[in-house]
Amino acid sequence: MKLSHSSFLLLSAALALPATAQLLSSPLGSGPATAPAPAPGAPSGGLPSGQGAGVHSPLSPFAPLPKRSDVVPWSVLTDVDTKIENRRIVPVYSPAVRQLDQKQVRLQGFMMPLGPGEMQRHFLLASVPLTCSFCTPGGPESMVEVRTREPVKYSLGAVVVQGKLQVLQSDPQGLYYRITEAVGVK
Repeated sequence: MKLSHSSFLLLSAALALPATAQLLSSPLGSGPATAPAPAPGAPSGGLPSGQGAGVHSPLSPFAPLPKRSDVVPWSVLTDVDTKIENRRIVPVYSPAVRQLDQKQVRLQGFMMPLGPGEMQRHFLLASVPLTCSFCTPGGPESMVEVRTREPVKYSLGAVVVQGKLQVLQSDPQGLYYRITEAVGVK
């Protein structure tokens, strides 16, 4: 069976995001989707607590991130809860994440350019590759805004950057992390 490009994207999104699959398979006009019951020990109050590191689609043409001991693992960065403060959802960081604030760190991920061109100075680094050009691969805890000292060559595969990590408390764009003065690392 041969899939069209649009069918491939829909199938990739459905496999990568279980909630999308539920929405795509439900008849239109059948009422609002209901959220799954919270996991035991999850925060109460119905607040979203993030989506974790995202899901690497088994149909992705890009390999998952290789294990590296010299980078901060996404499991640390995605360990975030949320709360309501002044009618806004704000992150509640774990002690391990708070200790990384203003520290030099190495992060590994997939580039999501914020502008055109082969060389990038400002981009998002995501824990999993994009499966759809219209979708984010996970929640804000699975992405880091990167601003580099020198341009970094765009890559579809995994990249590693090193710089000063900022753990953001109330970013107007809803970001949780930013790394500045970053450089590309081999």
